[in-house]
Amino acid sequence: MGNLDQKEMKALAGRSAVDALVKSGMKLGLGTGSTAIPAVKHIGALMSEGKLTDIKAVPTSFQTVLECEALGIPIFSLNSRDIGGKLDLSIDGADEVDSRNFCTKGGGGALLLEKIIAYASASYAIVVDESKIVDHLGLTFAIPIEVIPEARVPVIQAIEALGAEPVVREAVRKAGPVITEHGNFIVDVRLKLAADPAALEAEFNRIPGVVENGLFTRLRPSVFIARQDGTVERRD
Repeated sequence: MGNLDQKEMKALAGRSAVDALVKSGMKLGLGTGSTAIPAVKHIGALMSEGKLTDIKAVPTSFQTVLECEALGIPIFSLNSRDIGGKLDLSIDGADEVDSRNFCTKGGGGALLLEKIIAYASASYAIVVDESKIVDHLGLTFAIPIEVIPEARVPVIQAIEALGAEPVVREAVRKAGPVITEHGNFIVDVRLKLAADPAALEAEFNRIPGVVENGLFTRLRPSVFIARQDGTVERRD
């Protein structure tokens, strides 16, 4: 195996994490996006073959809900009695991962549920291709922040005062801004200089009107990195 394209690397990372970590009887958080969905598909395939049983899934977005429905994966919410607010494992992709396994997520606009579900999990896996590994978060790929629409201007002003560059995310094939599944705006924030992600995660959330931000630093995941040569590095 070698010379994989990005789509193949994403699928490889997702399958590798599932094979290494997912066991029958688990309560699973299932992520959103082009790297997480191959993991969801692999879980569905293993269930249809009888190799995984009694899986209870909590999806992070409508995209993942529809995928689980199509694959026959039973879906629940964190509030369901069968889940009880706690998960055994969550598997998701990331937009960037640094050397400490801190992540930026939210390129698909689902960062709020992604963070709630990740932080409710006993363990957490991130699946990425090698292009997502960076030295510093926020310099190349913007950090998404979910913002109450009525707070757009003061939130942008507060972020600018921190020395960063915020831009309201515009929708594709829809006029105007992106509206999240919870009715909020996404403000994409690009840093001018490298900053401590853990401190910045807390700082962004102190701004009134910010619902949540796309920095994930409080729970260190296992990161599965698929490479073009067909190998997968697991970084714990």
